Amino acid sequence: MAKKTGFSSVTRRRFLKETGLAAAAAGAAPLLTAPFVSKALAADKSLSIVQWAHFVPEYDTWFDKFAKDWGEKNKISVTVDHIPVQNIPARAAAEASAGSGHDLFGFNGAGGAHLYRKFFLNVADLVNETEKKYGKVTTIGKQLGYNADDGSWSAFPDFYINFPGMYRKSEWGEIGMLPDTWDNLRIGGAKLKAKGHPVGISLGHSNDPSTTWRGLLWSYGGAVQDEAGKKIVLNSKETVEATKYAAALYKEAMTSDVLSWNDSSNNQYLVSGVASYIINPISAYRTFQKSNKAGADDTFVIAPPKGPAKQIMGAASEFYGIWKFAKNKEAAKEFLRYYAANWPEAFKASEGYNNPCFAGLVPKPMPILANDPTSTPHDKFAILQDSDKWSAIPGYPGPATPAMDEVYYAFIINDMMAKAATGQLSAEESVKWATQQCETIMKKWAGKA
Repeated sequence: MAKKTGFSSVTRRRFLKETGLAAAAAGAAPLLTAPFVSKALAADKSLSIVQWAHFVPEYDTWFDKFAKDWGEKNKISVTVDHIPVQNIPARAAAEASAGSGHDLFGFNGAGGAHLYRKFFLNVADLVNETEKKYGKVTTIGKQLGYNADDGSWSAFPDFYINFPGMYRKSEWGEIGMLPDTWDNLRIGGAKLKAKGHPVGISLGHSNDPSTTWRGLLWSYGGAVQDEAGKKIVLNSKETVEATKYAAALYKEAMTSDVLSWNDSSNNQYLVSGVASYIINPISAYRTFQKSNKAGADDTFVIAPPKGPAKQIMGAASEFYGIWKFAKNKEAAKEFLRYYAANWPEAFKASEGYNNPCFAGLVPKPMPILANDPTSTPHDKFAILQDSDKWSAIPGYPGPATPAMDEVYYAFIINDMMAKAATGQLSAEESVKWATQQCETIMKKWAGKA
């Protein structure tokens, strides 16, 4: 669960209306609290970092100490600020608008590197250096910050977050089914809802449903854009069928609470013991494990459901951008270089939640995922070692672009599914509405090329 920090809100909707970002968030930055400041060091030698509050709190504890120790060794005062994940877009807009803020900005979600390209340093040299040491950057890692038009990198890939299914084995065993396909999830989920254990997949405005419903869309053969990233192709019979499915799943198998869920909600739903199935990173399992080991032992991890066209799921991402207005750009680069050299420790601190973006960083068998002594059975997470094979970022099958980042942050796909699920629009009407929204955004960015 994310940590709470008070702030004056810059809404995503407002930010997205301001093409140039300048008016998006002036004077409305969230208030932050720093977990540490190395006060003994000279004030003019400093490095400030902001990132989302991790859903595995132990990772933040590790990172804070790691950054502090690095700062003390290099006589640099380091601050690390953690804010709720849902506040990241507004915070980025505020800093870009003000031309002032942190040196190193950690994103989570669809991206941001492409939206803020003109504000970020090109870190191609750092990425190339890291590839030489730790293996080629993965497809997901490349999509996070690479600009194909000139070979520059707007951000440094940190990790991606996979979204497997999690199900209560005893409950699905009682009905003799597995949630291994979308059809089985709907049919079996309806049976379990009748027993008091509905499926829980958010239909709200947050990262989790933004990844999950894209996975459903792709598994039916639909997509937001074409492979070239030049055309919106959302209005298709495949998309309509996927949207009809989402409506049926909601009505037949889910709890109505999902309409207002945030990224913590399905974690809490699993821990409550009510959920028969969720789609979420393993942070939900880790939370359950700490509060109810017997319940966690009965919770199994499974690859995302297969659809009529393919088996695929959206992935969230973590990467760091260095603002051009950063006060200590070189220290930011040096810290990322040192961080990459110690990345396996970050992986362990995240309890297997953070997945590598460079091929050789964590060789197989991967610690924790291949063998987790705290789980029953110990190989419960083994399938996650190959999650890059079924994970994709929001622009799939095309490239990551500012337009796709904006579509993501506007929650258009989430709303497309929700409008049909609640009967506000028919599936066909909902798809047409979403297509118009996406085309408007695509045209806007095409005019900026």
